[in-house]
Amino acid sequence: MTINILEMKNITKEFPGVKALDDVNLQVKKGQIHALVGENGAGKSTLMKVLSGIYPVGTYSGEIIFDGELCQFKDIKESEGKGIVIIHQELALSPYLTVSENIFLGNERNKRGVINWYDTNVKAMALMKRVGLNIHHDALVKDIGVGHQQLVEIAKALAKDVRLLILDEPTAALNDEDSDSLLELLKELNEKQGITCIIISHKLNEVTKIADEITVIRDGATIETLIEGRDEITEDRIIKGMVGRELKDRYPKREPNIGDVAFEIKNWLVHDPLDEGRVRIKNISLNVRQGEIVGIAGLMGSGRTELAMSIFGRYYGKSIEGKMLKTGESLYVANVSQAIDEGLAYLTEDRKNAGLILSDDIRKNITLSKLGKISSNGVVNLNEEIQVAEEFCKKLRIKATDIYQSTGNLSGGNQQKVIIAKWLFSEPDLLILDEPTRGIDVGAKYEIYTIINQLASQGKSIIVISSELPELLGICDRIYIMNEGELVGELPKEEACQESIMRCIIQSTDRKKAASSMS
Repeated sequence: MTINILEMKNITKEFPGVKALDDVNLQVKKGQIHALVGENGAGKSTLMKVLSGIYPVGTYSGEIIFDGELCQFKDIKESEGKGIVIIHQELALSPYLTVSENIFLGNERNKRGVINWYDTNVKAMALMKRVGLNIHHDALVKDIGVGHQQLVEIAKALAKDVRLLILDEPTAALNDEDSDSLLELLKELNEKQGITCIIISHKLNEVTKIADEITVIRDGATIETLIEGRDEITEDRIIKGMVGRELKDRYPKREPNIGDVAFEIKNWLVHDPLDEGRVRIKNISLNVRQGEIVGIAGLMGSGRTELAMSIFGRYYGKSIEGKMLKTGESLYVANVSQAIDEGLAYLTEDRKNAGLILSDDIRKNITLSKLGKISSNGVVNLNEEIQVAEEFCKKLRIKATDIYQSTGNLSGGNQQKVIIAKWLFSEPDLLILDEPTRGIDVGAKYEIYTIINQLASQGKSIIVISSELPELLGICDRIYIMNEGELVGELPKEEACQESIMRCIIQSTDRKKAASSMS
């Protein structure tokens, strides 16, 4: 009989005005992968912060029993001392330190306060090999991809003699290939090295693929635990537990009403801002019509985000060439302010660092994009600001105590709605939505898809960038495919499928390899 490595009994955690966890129970068996699922705000991350000591003993009620011992962690260092290591969705790496330095950050190899760099590098390389990280140990973290950064975090955890590894949305920022590689690594660590894992994820296909047991949490309470081999585990069953009802259609139905071309770029070329000799976006031409939802698909590093940011007031890139047209007339925007004034909006993929001011309340974040609308002589009309914020909270069903709640305390789905409200307040004609549902649950995704559909029905032109191909296929009228800074395909909804999109990418890569070998 498999014994439990972890038991969390009757865990209750309250914040001002909110009971985040209500008598939650969780049992995790030694040597297994246990998934924790639920809607944004259900309490998953809060429960793991209690476990890891981020919320110390005394700030919650209930018991934590780890490997048969009652634990009362005062901080994260105490939990790590027991072998419990958490990897957050926002990776805790220092971009300007090397891979080796990050692996032992806070856990330095030293003697009498002096770091032993030889020992650090040798042990870092051994850990990198263990997780399949095939890059130089002296590479700066800022220069490696997100997939590699995840592996650095896991190597960092292994350096602390991890026994229970907690991963919060580990594949949220990864493409399908990197996600599969990471899941295989977790299975290997679990099966061959005996490391127990708790994984929090909204990607239910990954959860059903990798987990031995799945615990569903809803509104701060434990709903059920599904066991592989005992229970029938399907995505529909999990969703019903998460949202309290069946969600038959993942994508709301829509009858497109597509008009004339509203926005286009022609021969758009963008140089790297740090290396002007390198072209990042190569002569791209695309358009979007009134009331149309256009998707941009591509692998990580294909240039989708760089393209979006270069369009949005030249926020990215140098020596930008090409034409931009709005309703057939030439348009030039030199900066973000001009882009907003011309009816362009860009919802960034990085909501926490670039999309919101987390320390500010909902009210200020919503009106931030166009304060001039509610100002006179540079002074904000507070009554108007309050009215605007309350209207958008009601319209977009933002769950919060009130408009004065700190945006940083909202769930991911509600943070995303605040960003959407911010851009809707600017009254854009073109919305570029970069990973609009990253890291949010199926219920919140459905609400955001509904908002996107409503905007399209109002005649807005919408570009959606997403690493989730089913999402693009479910909501878009047309899909462009990018690879290595170039457009390599365009498919109408009727012809688009995951296979046809990947075929465009693979064929373009093969053509480049063939051309390179001939030269």
